[in-house]
Amino acid sequence: MSTARTEDTQRPGRLDGFFRITERGSTLARELRGGLVTFFTMAYIVVLNPLIIGPVPDEDGNFLGGAAEPDLAAVAAATALVAGVMSILMGLVANYPLALATGLGLNAFVAFAIASEMTWADAMGLVVIEGIIILILVITGFREAVFRAVPKELKFAISVGIGLFITLIGLFDAGFTSRPFSASGPPLELGVGGLLQGWPLLVFAVGLLFMVALFVRRTRGALLIGIVATTVLAIIVEASVNEGAQQYNPEENTVENPQGWGLTVPTWPSDWIGLPDLSLLGEFSLLGSFERVGFVAVVLFVFTLMLADFFDTLGTMTAIGAEAGLLDEDGNPPSTQRILVVDSMAAAAGGAAAVSSNTSYIESAAGVGEGARTGLASVVTGALFLGAMFLSPLVEVVPYEAAGPALVIVGFLMMTQVARINWDDFEIAVPAFLTIVLMPFTYSITVGIGAGFVSYALIKLVRGKLREVHVLMWITSVLFVIYFAIAPIRALFGIE
Repeated sequence: MSTARTEDTQRPGRLDGFFRITERGSTLARELRGGLVTFFTMAYIVVLNPLIIGPVPDEDGNFLGGAAEPDLAAVAAATALVAGVMSILMGLVANYPLALATGLGLNAFVAFAIASEMTWADAMGLVVIEGIIILILVITGFREAVFRAVPKELKFAISVGIGLFITLIGLFDAGFTSRPFSASGPPLELGVGGLLQGWPLLVFAVGLLFMVALFVRRTRGALLIGIVATTVLAIIVEASVNEGAQQYNPEENTVENPQGWGLTVPTWPSDWIGLPDLSLLGEFSLLGSFERVGFVAVVLFVFTLMLADFFDTLGTMTAIGAEAGLLDEDGNPPSTQRILVVDSMAAAAGGAAAVSSNTSYIESAAGVGEGARTGLASVVTGALFLGAMFLSPLVEVVPYEAAGPALVIVGFLMMTQVARINWDDFEIAVPAFLTIVLMPFTYSITVGIGAGFVSYALIKLVRGKLREVHVLMWITSVLFVIYFAIAPIRALFGIE
């Protein structure tokens, strides 16, 4: 009897056995701590996603959910819900310390490149389609072919270009750069009239310097801490000087009170906690985009979303596995298929909830650094995201000037991949350059990717290296040529 009692004490508990905590050299405390740290390093998305996609009108001039005014709290609640559910699912199904949320860069592409061409419901429908396609590619094992199709250095260039694009959004929305209302002036200028004027810009500058200081000190949750601290500073400043909000006058094409706050006037919230507004769930139209922009444009949009989402996940899960010591001798994480299946489902779920594609977060490395080795950490992170739904009213307090510095930091992180491009090889350097610069310069992620693809295929053609270009790249390049020439093609065939 004593022997049986000894065996029972040595047998791992159900939680340990299910997540294989001891087997992977971890402990319950490490998993709980790792999940908490991961949440705090990526919780900023609950604030940033509403500020990126919430204030952007679609082709009909409506905001998310067809509303006449941005509803940031609803976007925040749905963002937290999907992140929570999918992170928990990753932990339970794949047993991997990888959390998911709305993808930065992907949300900017959806907002500024896709939703501007159709309704928000149509754009979210494309995200759902993209997630379904990726899921099929994963299940059929076709992902290797897609992975080989695009040169790795073009993938780096896409990430760098999106980083610059996000940085421009952060600087512009905060008013650090602005568009002068003069036909003879430059397209952009510093602050107002070429000068940094107004208290909101001072708040932005202080917030940016503070986040930089936190970041270089490798402070856990630097972005979230920076956003919260800068928001508190903004509230104090507004209470002291009563700066007020900017007001755009469309009749005269001018901005009244240009030194005021960009989107939200920061004031102490009347409600810190509230029931989450989940009205955005199900706000998508699966096939409406085909009527709005046509088959060719839909194919290009979906392919671009798929490209960014698919490869980001492969790189992220491999990097997390390497840091956690979970990769096999071939460099593959355990349960790779399950990880990719959950990630694909997350992309579709983000579209179905009207918050843009969800994807795996490299910030999960922070939790791994705290000792997380199993999916229990992801479950903890997901549970905290679900709790964050009830704090969504706080999002409406955060001004652009407090969130903008975080976008600049994220842009920097994405920019660092530029070092992985071989600039001595013009066959890849020129397409990479066009990809990077045309995204911010044309305010279009699609244009940058298209220019990179087409120029890469053209250079290989004139160099007589057709076989070095994957057939999927040729097909996509032709589609992009049609996309760029769609106006003259319509005129040629008399199509309005």
